[in-house]
Amino acid sequence: MAAELNPTTLLAIPLAPLAGAIVAGLFGRAVGRRGAHVFTILGVAISFVLSALVLRDVAVDGARFDATIYEWMVIGGLKMEVGFLVDGLTAMMMCVVTFVSLMVHVYTIGYMEDDPGYQRFFAYISLFTFSMLMLVMSNNFLQLFFGWEAVGLVSYLLIGFWYKRPTAIFANLKAFLVNRVGDFGFILGIGLIVAYAGTLNYGEAFAKADELAALTFPGTDWMLITVACVCLFIGAMGKSAQFPLHVWLPDSMEGPTPISALIHAATMVTAGIFMVARMSPLFELSDAALNFVLVIGAITALFMGFLGIVQNDIKRVVAYSTLSQLGYMTVALGASAYSVAVFHLMTHAFFKALLFLAAGSVIIGMHHDQDIRNMGGLRRYMPITWITALLGSLALIGTPLFSGFYSKDSIIMAVEASNLPGTPFAIFAVVAGVFVTAFYSFRMYFLVFHGEERFRHKPFPPEAHDDEHAHDDHGDHGGHHDATPHESPWVVTAPLVLLAIPSVVIGYLTIGPMLFGDFLADAITVDTARHPAMATLAAEFHGAAAMALHGLQTLPFWLALAGVVTAWWFYLKQPSIPAAIKARFAGVHRVLENKYYMDWFNENVIAPAARALGSGLWKGGDVGIIDGLINGSARLVGAIASAARGVQTGHLYWYALVMILGVFVLMTWQLWPHLTSLFGR
Repeated sequence: MAAELNPTTLLAIPLAPLAGAIVAGLFGRAVGRRGAHVFTILGVAISFVLSALVLRDVAVDGARFDATIYEWMVIGGLKMEVGFLVDGLTAMMMCVVTFVSLMVHVYTIGYMEDDPGYQRFFAYISLFTFSMLMLVMSNNFLQLFFGWEAVGLVSYLLIGFWYKRPTAIFANLKAFLVNRVGDFGFILGIGLIVAYAGTLNYGEAFAKADELAALTFPGTDWMLITVACVCLFIGAMGKSAQFPLHVWLPDSMEGPTPISALIHAATMVTAGIFMVARMSPLFELSDAALNFVLVIGAITALFMGFLGIVQNDIKRVVAYSTLSQLGYMTVALGASAYSVAVFHLMTHAFFKALLFLAAGSVIIGMHHDQDIRNMGGLRRYMPITWITALLGSLALIGTPLFSGFYSKDSIIMAVEASNLPGTPFAIFAVVAGVFVTAFYSFRMYFLVFHGEERFRHKPFPPEAHDDEHAHDDHGDHGGHHDATPHESPWVVTAPLVLLAIPSVVIGYLTIGPMLFGDFLADAITVDTARHPAMATLAAEFHGAAAMALHGLQTLPFWLALAGVVTAWWFYLKQPSIPAAIKARFAGVHRVLENKYYMDWFNENVIAPAARALGSGLWKGGDVGIIDGLINGSARLVGAIASAARGVQTGHLYWYALVMILGVFVLMTWQLWPHLTSLFGR
């Protein structure tokens, strides 16, 4: 008999970070800086421990939970409630979110130690953790949307944390607006499902999936399920930064580095991937929607990787890597390999959080200089950061036995087994992306940790940080700064080491149960007859060790190796080659530097069109209709009232005269027919 999960324990998991956020946010001055990080870290630590216990019960004892915690209201037959659905997918996400968040909380003690917004930052990241947990634990669309919007709101606050820096304000406004576009599609998708399924509950909606598949969208011959799934995925395109709604994510690097790890590793950007996997019973019924997902993911995986090649800001290189890897996850979703997408989500969370936090450690050591062209040779000065960054990079490029290898190679094999129209392009994108990922990852690695020590003369002056909130070189006070880099304090390096361990081993340990066992069996639905990717993977899997050995003979491994060797040759042995290529292909380089002119297009085409539409709605709708008709009718009533007010004199004789005249008129009107008939005779 399966073990039962305690609803009180489940409720404590999201509420513990919320309590920490309340203490740090509302009582920050009372508890001080130390109290802020103690309470928030304690809250997230409790949440992680409880999540780990839940994961053990789910994985070992087969425990499950799907019930209402609090009923808010009932409208007709529609129930609006807070409820939890805990299965393998949820339990895994809970552990990933809380563990990465815990590492980020600890890391923040060192990274933000001199920032005047210290308590506020801890309040934000704990509130972010609460929001993400509510999202992944939900068993209904209402709570899903609450968590969805909550992570968007807190990300807005975090990206613009240094609110006196204009670039940060621009970045958080950009993230907010782009996500509103995606969220509009998302709520339309939810609305369609609720309208035709008559329920907000996942289980009840999924039970009616076949009925929904038989319906067409009113006024068209489109399948209703296709329209609903595409709308849901548009929401995922915003949250998970898929082309063309990806433009907010690189600019979000304006926020402090810890939130880059939190937002871009295990939480906000993976919400869309999680949502599509959770909605697999619906997506499986529409090949058109799956093909749309596949093609969008393939475009993102390849073309966002190209942009990582020309970035010189260490955080932006990792940010474009995130975009590319999210594209890989989306491709897996389109191939109906939902469990593979979720598997890559998990492995990616660890090594991408590691790379972001390692980048932050480098920034600390470099006295807040983020340009990789001003670095070099840091391996001697920052040994812990160096080795952990190397492990994270090896996991990212899919080195056999590392965690990223198992999930990334599984995605490539799943796409090759897909039978959708967009499959040929998707195969090319994910295979070519292997070389691109290896090249830009080790370009950054070699420029930062090996070669000439350029930090002594800084060939590229670092950008000025005009924000008074930016911490002043993390504790290096005084009028003169030693140019020599230094290793970060233990509160920074300890999370790096703890994240490096799963970055190496988690894929080897979990690929069997997650992809080919029962761990996700009841959380994800796949029609293997129509979409054979997972069946093909299962037939070819002979154990984690055998997969790693076989990986040494495959094309992706040799492409990754070629990318590493090319980066080594270009940036350590013959650094004149990149400059020559840049001069020879100046046009291509210009396109990449301008990010395919997507920002230009949005600012010069989309924004004016939106502004014109808004102006039209304002002048035609607000001024014309509301002010013209509604306010006009109000003015008419006012005019009538003014005229009526003129006869209300307050004099008794006037009222008596009016009454007599009224009686006379009434009597005349009543007697008039008789008088005319009398005199007419």
